[in-house]
Amino acid sequence: MNYNNIDKLLQNALFINLILSMFIYWASLLFSKEKIVSNLAKYSTITASSILFIDILSRWINAKYFPLSNLYESILFLCWSLLFGQILIEKKTNSKLLGTINIPIVLLLNTFATLTLPPEMQKIVPLVPSLQSNWLMMHVTMMMISYATLLLGSLLCLLYVILNLKKTNKTYSINALSSLQYVRAESTPELNALSINNNLNSERKLETRTSLLNTIDFWSYRIIGLGFPFLSLGIISGAVWANEAWGSYWSWDPKETWALITWLVFAIYLHARLTKGLKGMESAIIGASGFFVIWICYLGVNFLGQGLHSYGFLN
Repeated sequence: MNYNNIDKLLQNALFINLILSMFIYWASLLFSKEKIVSNLAKYSTITASSILFIDILSRWINAKYFPLSNLYESILFLCWSLLFGQILIEKKTNSKLLGTINIPIVLLLNTFATLTLPPEMQKIVPLVPSLQSNWLMMHVTMMMISYATLLLGSLLCLLYVILNLKKTNKTYSINALSSLQYVRAESTPELNALSINNNLNSERKLETRTSLLNTIDFWSYRIIGLGFPFLSLGIISGAVWANEAWGSYWSWDPKETWALITWLVFAIYLHARLTKGLKGMESAIIGASGFFVIWICYLGVNFLGQGLHSYGFLN
């Protein structure tokens, strides 16, 4: 069996696995206390990650070079990195909340790679001369790992913003309800007891939500802090490789420009956290913006025009 058949078989298995994983993770939100649902979610992610790892390894063996030479191969590696990062984060946080968002993203990304990209790009072909360099593995690997790590961190920031907005809306409704119950309770002891119980339940819910938001804020900061050095190494190694291949460290290529913009966004985020002491909503908004900037840098530029990184473009 040649690699193309193996790739199709693995991709079909991955698609089915990701579909099931997505529904399992969504079910885990409703049955958060059920251990069996939590275990199913964990092992479904591990299975998906293993399938992708086998696919990448098989492609590496058949191509005889690390498979990061075009958009299709880099998407496979990015999907695997997102799943692997999710597994590590879930192990640390003991929460399946990230997977409920990350799994659908991986599913969409992988489906885009297999159904939208040209079949010629999915086949194994010899490296073009510009990619026949030892810098290929260093530069592209660092960039893909940084994208995956920063996407997960910024995804948590985005989740923080959404949950915080819901928290604000619910806080207003709870305060209004408490005031209404207090007025009615003045004349009825039973209503007074009911009001106290409702207030206690509301306070417990707010404490739980606050604890969740603090956890998300804590881990988003540390994950972005981990991904930023990888992005810096990726940009530096790319500049060295560009000088070796094209005689210039920086050419303001679309990919280079957006990589710099991405670096600046997360540099501002870390600067705000480290020196300005910004936490919570203020820093989360900056981190969440990085989620969209990464996608523009990685995929959006491919639709906007060509540059020196022509091998990664769709046209």
